[in-house]
Amino acid sequence: MAQGALEGVKVLDLTHHVAGPYCTKLLADFGADVVKVERPGGDPARRIPPFYHDETGPDNSLLFLYLNTSKQGVTLNLKTPRGLKMLKELVRDSDVLVENFAPTVMPSLGLDYPTLEEINPSLVVVSISNFGQNGPYRDYKANDIVEYALGGLMYIFGSYDREPLKHALHQAQFKAGTNAASATLMAMYHQRLTGEGQHVDVSIQESIASGLRDVVNNYTNTGAVRRRQPNHSGDLTRIRQTSDGYILPNPGIGAGLNWNGVVDFLEAPELDDDKFSTPSARLANAEELGDILDRIFRTKKKFDMFFAAHEKRFIYGVIQSPEEVLADEQFRHRGYFVEIDHPVTGLITYPGAPFLMEGTPWNAIRPAPTLGQHNSSVFQERLGCAGEDLARMRAMEVI
Repeated sequence: MAQGALEGVKVLDLTHHVAGPYCTKLLADFGADVVKVERPGGDPARRIPPFYHDETGPDNSLLFLYLNTSKQGVTLNLKTPRGLKMLKELVRDSDVLVENFAPTVMPSLGLDYPTLEEINPSLVVVSISNFGQNGPYRDYKANDIVEYALGGLMYIFGSYDREPLKHALHQAQFKAGTNAASATLMAMYHQRLTGEGQHVDVSIQESIASGLRDVVNNYTNTGAVRRRQPNHSGDLTRIRQTSDGYILPNPGIGAGLNWNGVVDFLEAPELDDDKFSTPSARLANAEELGDILDRIFRTKKKFDMFFAAHEKRFIYGVIQSPEEVLADEQFRHRGYFVEIDHPVTGLITYPGAPFLMEGTPWNAIRPAPTLGQHNSSVFQERLGCAGEDLARMRAMEVI
């Protein structure tokens, strides 16, 4: 296996939950030497469901297992003088430190950026927080749906006759983690050129707001406010139920739609009527059109429609179940999903490389660490701790 693109880069990972661990996972899977530092009780994400076979345990959270591949894991109590001293020793020979605590936590531990810079002037410190390191919201708590709401993105999601919606799961966190990984690489490039470190400040709220793009430009230039989309039954791009699931149709765009082509594709002569031939006519007769389309689609099979639609250059998408995603021939062709063997769970299928690099490929070199798995190797090799030191620190709850 070719070496990873980030081979030799040393990353100190003080992150927990989702955004920070995803940032460091991206770095680790492309070859960085990432040491994940957990409190002795472990990253709280170890207790986030779903769990392997629905059995709770520190090594059974499927979210944690995914977010922490390729990392070494140690435990360290940063509220003890010895634990804090050991962390600072690790800082001395690290290239990057990533943390996603609330903005007050690192200074309260005596680990604010000026202190870290004094220990290691070339260190890149990446801080991920809900609203950034300053501003009136700095110390507010938030979760994914709050970030969507305050970031402005939630306002445009969903149907305009209903309340706003957000994407499922932890998308704001993953977006922030992706931004943080990109920012880390940029700061490292500067570090390599100049020898200088810097403090990178990633706001999850701003990560969400970055998705607004044309919405903000439209408002600032014209005063227009984009609202959520209509959900009338005659909408040609509305999700439709088929005989075996759901499909997302999109036969064309706006006035450029070839209505005769749609009629032929759906094999629906009842749609060959002046009531439906123009956009304004279809809107005026939306309820009747919707009833006809629902009836037609329920006679079809989703994958038959999907492949036939793309022969016509229509933009159709199948709503795939998890089982269908794993069996999808496009994913299989590119080898996207991978199996990783964990000492507790055994082989589990994970999402694979976020992008492909021919010369320095992605590689999940090890499963997520068990709690404190690499205490001996990391503390002995990098800090020179003897075996009896480790036993004594365990007894004193330093590790």
